Amino acid sequence: MLRLEERGSLLVPFVLVLLLFFGAAGFGIWAFSSRQDYKNNVTPKIAAAVAVAQQQTSSQKDNDFAQAQKQPLKNYNGPSTYGSLVVKYPKTWSAYVVSSDHSDTPVDGYFQPDFVPGIESTTDYALRVQISSTTYSQTMQQFSTYVKSGTTTVSAYRVDKVPSDLGSRIDGQLTSTKHGSMIVLPLRDKTLKVWTEADQYKTDFNNNILPNITFSP
Repeated sequence: MLRLEERGSLLVPFVLVLLLFFGAAGFGIWAFSSRQDYKNNVTPKIAAAVAVAQQQTSSQKDNDFAQAQKQPLKNYNGPSTYGSLVVKYPKTWSAYVVSSDHSDTPVDGYFQPDFVPGIESTTDYALRVQISSTTYSQTMQQFSTYVKSGTTTVSAYRVDKVPSDLGSRIDGQLTSTKHGSMIVLPLRDKTLKVWTEADQYKTDFNNNILPNITFSP
């Protein structure tokens, strides 16, 4: 007959064996269940993975094609009287530019994919270009309220091809109804403003428009 001490010494190994048994059994059940799930659902899972990959590939191809269609860029050439401004923009866009020596805005341009809906439209334009008779400091003052409220940020800016001309870049609230990004540059006794009114055109604005602006300060 086993003594109490001997029973206690045998109980611990017995418990460990039981724990190992149940652990192994649980793992076996989980592995079997996973194998059955894979076996039963492998075809739908592969099909779903292939569909996702094809969709991503198709979207990338569509995007690459859309970007390629924008090249080569078209030119807008402004009057020599106002610095011979040159703005390049995607060839899939259309432009409507009003030039007048008798206006406070001698150059006022609207650029939009496909066609320009009209200057009275409430459209958020892909690109706007203005040369204004308002001075640079007066123009920048127009954004002070938005800067104070935190809805607009301002930073120093120079266009790549005219590094001698220091201006500003504004991001955020541009007017009470427009939100986007704008560069403001002094141009002789006037002010040049170039901006986009919609976030969806910021890639074109940053990659196609801004790097290609030239003018005679």
